[in-house]
Formats: sequence, structure tokens, C-alpha cells
Amino acid sequence: MNYYEGNQFFFFLFLALLIGFILKYFGKSIEYYILGLSLAFAAVIYGRNIKMISYLIGFIIFQYLLVLIAQRSTNKKTKLLVILSIVPLIINKTFAITHWHLLAFIGISYMSFKTIQIMLEISDGLIKEKISPKDYLQFLLFFPTVSSGPIDRSRRFIADIREQQTKVQYLELAGVGVYRLVLGLLYKLVLSTYIYHHLSLLTNTGTITYSLKYMYLYTFYLFFDFAGYSLMAVGSSNILGISTPMNFNKPFLSIDIKDFWNRWHISLSTWLRDFVFSRIFMEATKKKRFKKRLTTAMYAYMVNMLLMGFWHGLTISYIIYGFYHGALMAGFEYYQKKSKFYKVNRNKTWYKILSWFVTINLIMIGLYIFSGEPYKIITTILKR
Repeated sequence: MNYYEGNQFFFFLFLALLIGFILKYFGKSIEYYILGLSLAFAAVIYGRNIKMISYLIGFIIFQYLLVLIAQRSTNKKTKLLVILSIVPLIINKTFAITHWHLLAFIGISYMSFKTIQIMLEISDGLIKEKISPKDYLQFLLFFPTVSSGPIDRSRRFIADIREQQTKVQYLELAGVGVYRLVLGLLYKLVLSTYIYHHLSLLTNTGTITYSLKYMYLYTFYLFFDFAGYSLMAVGSSNILGISTPMNFNKPFLSIDIKDFWNRWHISLSTWLRDFVFSRIFMEATKKKRFKKRLTTAMYAYMVNMLLMGFWHGLTISYIIYGFYHGALMAGFEYYQKKSKFYKVNRNKTWYKILSWFVTINLIMIGLYIFSGEPYKIITTILKR
């Protein structure tokens, strides 16, 4: 059994949500029920492999100890603790390209970012209350989102799970949750499966026609697969009374690359904005690394998106994908600030349509790089 895969998981998911709905409907607190569900799902899914469950337990203990130390430390020491919290993820990504696969378990990338968020907000003075083991486990292992997000924020999540909603408030949220869950099932199990079927029928001929077909099909397959998962995760959360943030907002309506990252994998892009981009920008500005504010912003975008690529993995496709989007974000920042053409025409209908068309195709090229298919094509051509 795996998260959001197979009849067995969905049977237990629907059973768990039904019981949760009944408890919430009658005004019962389900904080411990949710914790029990998260631990039970983790025990079953991670427990099928002794290495995976061992890595998970070791990871949780290590990261929670860092959180406890962070709550008793100065800002300078917290920076060291953040670096230490990243070490398991670096080990995981490094050994993923070998046959050893150390610290390989589902959701480590998302769990790492959750813990880093906690420690950075402790350092910023935003988290003042002690985070108990229960709160940490609730947040880290919350079963609808543990495997692939959305990446929630601890303060919002803990406040949400403790809130006593009125029956009307809960029924409204649960109703939206059911809609999102059903829509997610349609996206992931029907639409993405249908597109993947056509994608798998393509033959790698190493031609431009093949590349274009693959690029468009893969883009829509990835969207419906990941957006479908995200909708199911958010919908399940809503039925349990948790307002988990949405991860997608009509990304194919984006009129520029910044607009795209405000619509695609929103929880990741906002996390990177708040905890990477803004901090790099402020640090570079404070130390006067560059003369111009524009250059500083372009530098911060490059580092931010490169980190995003490395977060996905250390393969060449992910790294180039991060660099590609860093270049797009930095280039668009320069274009926005310096182009008279943009300033004169940006609100005109024809410009928005043209900008949309260019943006969507640039996005698809990026996801084509992300897929790793270009390197297979290069290999095919070289073999000839």
C-alpha cells in the first residue's frame, strides 16, 4: 500500500474520512484521531520496509532534537541547526544517484522543508511557544500531505487543528473537501492515466515532431497527475477540518513566468520565496554584493530556482530545469524593469495574449527538460 495508490489505500482513506466526518459533525475534537490515523498510515506504508521505517524514525528524532535546541538557542546557533537539518536531505539526494539509497523514504524532501520552516521562524521570533512532540508529529506526519505536500506552515496548521469550528463552518469546508477529493480522483485516475497511455505509445524517433508531441503530452500528464494528487490531499484535509493550502490555481492561464510560479506548486514556490529568495536578497543587499537592486534580485532568483532544481534531485535534468527557470525569472525581472515596450503594452489585450502564448511554451520546454526525455533523444541520435 502507498499514499493515494491502489484500492486498499482508498478503502482505508474513505473509511478514515467517514469516521472523521461523523466525529466532527457531532462537535467532537479529532486532534488525537488525526494523529492516530497519521501514525497508523505511516506504520503500514513505511513499515513494509525495515530500512525505510528505521530511516523515518531516526529522521524524526534527529530533526525534533534540532527543533528543541533551536528553541533554546541564539540566532547565530539557529543558522548552524538549519544547516544540520538539511544534512539528511543532502545525503538522500546524493546517494539517490548511486545504488546505496541512504535515507531513502517517502516524503523526506517535504518533511525537511517543514522542519527548516519551524527553525527559521523560531529564529525570526515568530514561533514563541514550545513545540511539543505531539504537535511536531501531527505537523510532520499529517497523512493527507506527508508524501508530496502541499507544504503547510506549522503555525497555521497547529492553530487550524486546535480550532473549534461551528457546525456550519465545518460542513461548508467538508463540502468543498468532498468536491476537491472527487475532482482529484478524476484528474489523477482518469485524465492523467488517459494521457499517460498516449504518452507511452510514442516511439522515440529523435525527431522534432516526436519531441513536440512528448513535450505537450508530458506537460498535461504531469499537471493532471500532480494536481490530482494535490486536490485529493487538500480535499481529505478539508473533510478532517484542516484548511490545507491549495497547490495549483489554473497555471495554464499564466501570462508571464512570475504569474506561473504564483499558480504552479504554490506551496513550494511560496516556501522558496519566503525562506530562500527574500533572505538571499536581504543578505546580498545588506552586504552590498551588487551595486544595483535589480542585479541583486536577478541573483536571488537564480539561486532560488537552482535550489528548487537540487531539491527535486541531483540528476542533470533537475539541475538544468532549476537553472532554466532561474534564467527565466531573472530575465523577466530585467525585462519588467528595463523594457519600455513592456511598460507601454503590458495592459493591452494583444500583448497579454502574446505573452500568454510565449509563457506557456516556455513552461512546456521547462517541463520537457524536467522529464529527462531530451537526454534520451540525444542518446538515440548519438547511437545512429
